[in-house]
Amino acid sequence: MKRLFWILLPLALPAYTHAQDADPSRFQLERTESGFIRLDRETGAVSLCREAEGNLVCRMAADERAAYEKELDLLGERVTALEKRLDAQPSQNALPGEDEIEQSLSIMERFMRRFMEIIEEFTTERDNAEPAPQRT
Repeated sequence: MKRLFWILLPLALPAYTHAQDADPSRFQLERTESGFIRLDRETGAVSLCREAEGNLVCRMAADERAAYEKELDLLGERVTALEKRLDAQPSQNALPGEDEIEQSLSIMERFMRRFMEIIEEFTTERDNAEPAPQRT
């Protein structure tokens, strides 16, 4: 559950900071018989609000709540699928086995031997070449 929290936290932070910096003219309140209706002019979302103990308490409308719950369920499914994929992958921190080390050293040894042969060929060719005439 903690893992889910830390994965969903970055998704919630932009919405939280955006709510803190909200434009005061973004919302429109209309009085009704049972309280208020709050219209979000940016998204079109409608919330039902009531006054309780001097505070205005708003709740999402039923259809918005269903859409919100559906989105949370979809995000939960994605997180579960990502966790399964992560668990199925081999650990990146595992040290190589003895066979892998031997194979790597064998490749490096062949590379170095071939490289040294090439250097030896160039050196031999240079030593066998006719000396360049002096230009003094």
